[in-house]
Amino acid sequence: MSADSKSSLAALTLGAIGVVYGDIGTSVLYAVKEIFGSGHVPFTHANVYGILSILFWTLTVIVSLKYVVLVLRADNNGEGGLIAMLALASTAVKDKPALRQLLLAIGIFGTSLFYGDGVITPAISVLSAVEGLEVISSHFRHYVVPTTLLVLFVLFAVQKRGTSGIGRFFGPITLTWFLTIAALGVAQIIGHPEILGALSPLHALRFMWLFPGISFIILGAVVLCVTGAEALYADLGHFGKRPIRLAWFLIVMPCLTLNYFGQGALLLADPAAVKNPFFNMAPEWMLLPLVGLATMAAVIASQALITGAFSVTKQAIQLGYLPRLKVLHTSVRHTGQIYMPFVNWGLFTAIVLAVVMFKSSSNLAAAYGIAVTLDMLITTVLTFFVIRYSWKYPLGVCIAATGFFFLIDLAFFSSNLLKLLAGGWFPLFIGGAVFTLMMTWKRGRELMLEKQHAESIELNTFLDALFVAPPARVEGTAVFLTADVGTVPNAMLHNLKHNKVLHAQNLFVTVRAHEVPWIGLNKRLEIDALGHDCWQVIVHYGFKNDQDLPEALSALRGRGCEVGPMTTSYFLSRDVVVPTIGSGMAPWREKLFAQMHHNASAAAEFLNLPSNAVIELGSKVEI
Repeated sequence: MSADSKSSLAALTLGAIGVVYGDIGTSVLYAVKEIFGSGHVPFTHANVYGILSILFWTLTVIVSLKYVVLVLRADNNGEGGLIAMLALASTAVKDKPALRQLLLAIGIFGTSLFYGDGVITPAISVLSAVEGLEVISSHFRHYVVPTTLLVLFVLFAVQKRGTSGIGRFFGPITLTWFLTIAALGVAQIIGHPEILGALSPLHALRFMWLFPGISFIILGAVVLCVTGAEALYADLGHFGKRPIRLAWFLIVMPCLTLNYFGQGALLLADPAAVKNPFFNMAPEWMLLPLVGLATMAAVIASQALITGAFSVTKQAIQLGYLPRLKVLHTSVRHTGQIYMPFVNWGLFTAIVLAVVMFKSSSNLAAAYGIAVTLDMLITTVLTFFVIRYSWKYPLGVCIAATGFFFLIDLAFFSSNLLKLLAGGWFPLFIGGAVFTLMMTWKRGRELMLEKQHAESIELNTFLDALFVAPPARVEGTAVFLTADVGTVPNAMLHNLKHNKVLHAQNLFVTVRAHEVPWIGLNKRLEIDALGHDCWQVIVHYGFKNDQDLPEALSALRGRGCEVGPMTTSYFLSRDVVVPTIGSGMAPWREKLFAQMHHNASAAAEFLNLPSNAVIELGSKVEI
């Protein structure tokens, strides 16, 4: 390996530590505290060994084996995440329409749950870090929630500036955090080295054998140690498999293990430290700097999740599951760095509501788990269909590879259902609301397109009739955006009726989004000459592509159609949302779709982010 390759690998690995593992790195703040603080586990030395063993093997099985070894292999042209996995699974079963529709619904529901997780995770991470002030002095207790809200407000307020400026510090700060928590753990382990015996799975098995009911109940708290595990797969496209795997096995897992075992060693020496074992590991002089470092680590963990929310929303829009929202690009070099004001402040509002409602990390821990474990379960199900129908592995191998993880995910999800009334309903409510919006928009668009198609006029026949006695031609190029290939756009009919002219060149453009992350420039355009300086153009995008229609159409130059940037008119015609007669959506969903349609972005935003079903707005935009 060359020196440049080693340098690049080291940089990517450091970046992965900062972005991918920020969330799971802050789990040491609250996981052990919540397990013993629940009151279900009798406090004995043997049980401390059992709990530590369960934590270690949960990290090993769910993160190391499931995500790092298995799921990272299911990349979609180098991209990861639930939408990428959904695209792989749905494509693999495209010859089974009913199964494909079921998988799409399951995958979109899992994507919706991401928003529920996106509310709880920043709230619990920042709140648990700021709660370290209570260890310094009980007088700070009343300042925990206001300080948390202030930190979160600053975090969301700077989002519009982009992550490139602060992103370069993520890796070094998070690496410092991991080395610090490892050092804290080692300092405690030195006094009780026998705690390392908890690495043996026998302690976990013994605890589960003696306390089967308690073991099931505490899984709802044990899952806190794998917060952010989904980020391993979601950030695959940003860093690649090797840096993510190296970061986990060389830095993250060893540091997490040392800290958890250090907390266990502290509890053996001082059971009273169970109130907050993480901060109680630190000497008094270190508490304030540690609170500051923990808060920075929590902010970084939250930042990664916020950025993920922007990316997931953009992908859902391009797949036709959400109306277009305002998208601002915060970097001239990296198209993936975006800012979405509506998503940003909507997420902030929900997080503030969570902090004010639950008031402490312990209460938020009761709300955490259901959404993330259900997401893990959905990922396992989709993985089965990918390795069975896309990779063509034998059925027995597929069941063996995913069945084991399915049972573990099911156990964690079932345990977390016990927390449903204690707060677990909150992320489920958010996920359910987003899922309803997404499916309503998708179904409403389908019904509207069916109505358009039924009333459409065949384009070739219309042009043949039009040029028997052609209207006056004017200079420039007209671009008519239409959802249906080969049909006459309403905008063209209105232009002929009211302006009684036809441009010198006419492009009938349809934009199609595909269930693949990227489509290269060499496959971006399909062009079909219709005669009389008219062309049918199909523009193809993957769900990770940055959709820029004027830039895509500029590639027509030199192919028989000279598109001038100052002489091109984009026409978008009007569609009226009307109630469905007979089969369709329930009345409440029709009203919801009509309102979403009414609030969709204006013409300028459509030019930057068109989809496979362009809503036509009845206006002419000069470019």
